[in-house]
Amino acid sequence: MKKLILASNNENKVKEIKEILSPLNVQVISLKEAGVNVEVEEDGKTFMENAYKKAKEIYDIINDESYMILADDSGLAVDALDGAPGVYSARFAGEHGNTEKNNEKLLTLMENINDRSAKFICNMVLIIDKENVIRVQGEVEGVIIKEERGENGFGYDPLFYIPEYNMTFAQMDSKTKNLISHRKKALINLEEAIRKYLQGE
Repeated sequence: MKKLILASNNENKVKEIKEILSPLNVQVISLKEAGVNVEVEEDGKTFMENAYKKAKEIYDIINDESYMILADDSGLAVDALDGAPGVYSARFAGEHGNTEKNNEKLLTLMENINDRSAKFICNMVLIIDKENVIRVQGEVEGVIIKEERGENGFGYDPLFYIPEYNMTFAQMDSKTKNLISHRKKALINLEEAIRKYLQGE
């Protein structure tokens, strides 16, 4: 079985991607499981720049072509905020990963705004080997509601409402969210490439 190292220490993200890729004959392991204790600085100006930087740094550290490296960078883009928080989604309020503060800041900024349309964006880079680097994107559109709803998910999920489902991401079970999420859409674009590689085409 081919091994794929996911260049992330975000346990929620690792769990999501493992679930989504489970139908493929690929063993997905996290950085921690691979014994790599590295935090790549995400200083790119776009999601794609950050995803490539993470994948390339981990690929160079592993230095073993029997492993594929997958990195993603994803976040929330709110139309009325000119695409913010964007690449700063995880550290929107200043402290990396402080979900409570990030959501508070978003709600404050959106307080008197009528256009609440937003989208989650996921950019992924898969390094199969030095000659084969695949870049894909997935998006899911929604609305920023005025108060948090739901206990599941992470990050901005309690504020990100999908009208077709009449639920926020945080109100969905993981199976439902993983069917429609930005990560799922990006991974669908990767599946074909991984299948072809595994079949030796």
